Amino acid sequence: MDKTFYQWKKQSLQKLDLSKKGSVDQDIEHLVSLLNSREEYFTTSSCSGRVIMIDAAAENSEVQKQNCVWLFVSHQKCTSEDLMSAVANSSGDALLKFEPFILHVQCKRLEDAQLIHSVAINSGFRNSGLTVSKAGKIITAVRSTHGLEVPLSHGGKLLVGQEYISFLTQIANQKMEENLRRIQRFYQNLQSSLITETFQKLQISEPPKSQENQDAPNIPETQTKQNKTSLYKRRRKRDQTDCCHADRSSTVCELDDCVDLFT
Repeated sequence: MDKTFYQWKKQSLQKLDLSKKGSVDQDIEHLVSLLNSREEYFTTSSCSGRVIMIDAAAENSEVQKQNCVWLFVSHQKCTSEDLMSAVANSSGDALLKFEPFILHVQCKRLEDAQLIHSVAINSGFRNSGLTVSKAGKIITAVRSTHGLEVPLSHGGKLLVGQEYISFLTQIANQKMEENLRRIQRFYQNLQSSLITETFQKLQISEPPKSQENQDAPNIPETQTKQNKTSLYKRRRKRDQTDCCHADRSSTVCELDDCVDLFT
């Protein structure tokens, strides 16, 4: 399983980016790099979030991106002028959408996917989930539901005024700001969780005993008893002398006794 996962990861990271943009969005480059640097993860697709306007043929009841003309797309905030200019080019049914951040991550083990899923939920991406394919691929999708979808024209005819488009622009930009806050929160929480997991895997043991204790000589019990007996005899002999006279020689003797006591 490990070998197969690493083969999948190598093949995925070597593939050309087939998205319209052709590269990872700037606002999530750090997040994608973090995941791809870990041996247990790699990203398969992503979008940092975008404001788009698409134009479908008027006879189509369902809007499908692959059959639509892209009138406008931005991964940053937009202006009402941008949207007014885009909808002016509509010849069918123009639809304004805000699509929030989405990220698909393939994981080595189920517990790896569960970690990503848990971090995503705690970071505000309530619509996140994970799946296991028949081939054994474990995928977790990080996503949320704070999107926006509003029709602006029908058959090339504008249905709303400039004031309403300005209002929609404000709403879309607010959603973009919240989207970026969630991305940053997810990145910080994920980084912290991965660090914690790494320490747990290392299973840090208790620090070794100090070198001083390791190098201390192992004194036999009989030798210890002999030292105590010798110390007792010296003290008894000293007590038989005039111990109240504090001359230099007696002070030296007492110091010697103290040294013996601590050796």
